[in-house]
Amino acid sequence: MDIYHIWCNLKAGVSDLDFATHVRRYLDHLQSQDQLVTYRITRRKLGLGSADLPEFHIQLEFRNLTQLDQAFATVATRRDPVEAFHHAVNSQVS
Repeated sequence: MDIYHIWCNLKAGVSDLDFATHVRRYLDHLQSQDQLVTYRITRRKLGLGSADLPEFHIQLEFRNLTQLDQAFATVATRRDPVEAFHHAVNSQVS
């Protein structure tokens, strides 16, 4: 497995539940295209952890670097439907 880590904070006024829903739709789409094995969305809460860390952590698991490269290539096309899913997530983070 190759794991890709994403750390992010939400823009002011963005709902955490809406963000999580958009992330799931985006990553479920990549899974349905066999471009992602699994993922986790975690959140730093209750003041635990370093204040320097962003609030959300998303881990993407790929079979290998080839699958990761294929997923990145798909997203880089900026074509729908993947672009709409990507934009829905990316527009909510700072």
